Amino acid sequence: MKLVYFGTSAFAVPALQALAPNVALVVTQPDRPSGRGMATRASDVKNAAAALGMQVETPEKSRDRAFVERLTALNADAFVVASYGQILSKALLAVPRAGCFNLHASLLPKYRGAAPIQYAVLNGDTVTGVTLMLMDAGMDTGDMIAKATTNIGPDETAGELHDRLAQTAAGLVAEWIERLVAGDFPRTPQDEGEATYAPKVTRADAELDFERPAKEEYDRYRAFTPFPGAWARTTSGDLKVRSAGRSGRRSTGAAPGTVVATNPFEVAFSSGSLVFDTVQPEGRKAVPGPDFANGARIRTGDCLKP
Repeated sequence: MKLVYFGTSAFAVPALQALAPNVALVVTQPDRPSGRGMATRASDVKNAAAALGMQVETPEKSRDRAFVERLTALNADAFVVASYGQILSKALLAVPRAGCFNLHASLLPKYRGAAPIQYAVLNGDTVTGVTLMLMDAGMDTGDMIAKATTNIGPDETAGELHDRLAQTAAGLVAEWIERLVAGDFPRTPQDEGEATYAPKVTRADAELDFERPAKEEYDRYRAFTPFPGAWARTTSGDLKVRSAGRSGRRSTGAAPGTVVATNPFEVAFSSGSLVFDTVQPEGRKAVPGPDFANGARIRTGDCLKP
């Protein structure tokens, strides 16, 4: 069997490794500036492919005619796609003999789009999974082939869930790949009436608001850890919340933004409170919450809400 694998982010690496013996070509996004220094960085999939000694292509636009012709000449049995970052054109979808198959990190038709893992956590879902689907020209709209489900832990961050689902995706495609290439697989159309979307997240999405309930903001913290990172506007400037936990209090009786305790560093929300275990003030290194409170001369009863 001959496969072409499309992927970019770390989510796609375990599935690539699982399919490696049958992958003739890896397609990933071009190197991009990244990090505080904006140094050019290769994708996680490109690095993994290099370690496996695989041939890699990095087209700026995979729909370009010359690239489509290049892939057509490979005579691949199937394309496998996971977290690639570009929508495949109709011309490209028509190239492989058996079809193009996508690994999507949600239980479709829920959370189509760029950030399914983060939105599942943000919305307080307790169950999610991976869907293996036959691709069409839409965004995550193709017929479903198989699903693998998993529970979301009550304190699990999106980063932790991401790593688990990446392994789940690898196991799912490895289980099905022979049947996919043989054309021996079920096709279940998605119910459009049940479809929801998970658009690309922004820094604004990750802002914690003291006026909202603690449970809701704890889910927000979990959803956007580690990326783009939860943060709150405070009287000491924007404060990144690197790690946090639920306090266990049913009620604090304090106004939103009030410091309930400094060790642990606990802050009230509209209902309930959260413990900020590790925080990072603007332009400084991350420190334990109590150390930040001590250094900023914050006392119990102070209000952090600007």
